[in-house]
Formats: sequence, structure tokens, C-alpha cells
Amino acid sequence: MAEEITYADFERVEIRVGTIVEASPFPEARKPAFKLLIDFGPEIGLKKSSAQITVHYTPESLVGRQVLGVVNFPPRQIGPVRSEVLTLGFEDEAGAIVLAATDKQVPNGKKLM
Repeated sequence: MAEEITYADFERVEIRVGTIVEASPFPEARKPAFKLLIDFGPEIGLKKSSAQITVHYTPESLVGRQVLGVVNFPPRQIGPVRSEVLTLGFEDEAGAIVLAATDKQVPNGKKLM
């Protein structure tokens, strides 16, 4: 288990919900991945992400899906893609990523409370 943090530490992490509007293969990535364009609502806007989620998802199955992402990390250059958000997920038994998401639709941009 990780060391304990304060509630103030947690509040600094901007975990928001967004809807994937585009998903495409990312053949230049070192590990199999998709390029995502996620709509985080009018306040944050569209953000790019690279996600290693190719085991459980196809680009077609991702479009329209709501996901959770950390929107206040600095951007990372991943090959030719500037990833602006960390899309969140969990490892399954085999280590493949399963996306973290809401069980009901919520407005894009809402913060995890």
C-alpha cells in the first residue's frame, strides 16, 4: 500500500470525466496503444491521450465512451503524440488495462469527488 496522503493532496489531483470523440491506432508507440481525443467539456475542452488499452478495446468500441482522466499533469511527449491527459484504468489478472469509468452518464468535465 502507498503512503497516506491528506485530503488536501487528493484535492490537487484533477480527475475529470470526458467522452472519447476519436480513437485511432498508434503504431509508433513502443507498446500497443491507441491515440484518443477526449472531450472534457467547455471549461477544459478537447485533450489528446495515448492509452495502452488495445487488449480489451477497439477504436470503434471507444468512441462515445466516457472515461476518467487526470487533466492537470504536464503534457508528455510519446513519440509523435503530445499526451495531455492521463486516461485512468486498472490492470486485469493478466496485466491488460480496463478503463476506469462511471456507471451512469454524467456531464463532461465533472470532477471526481
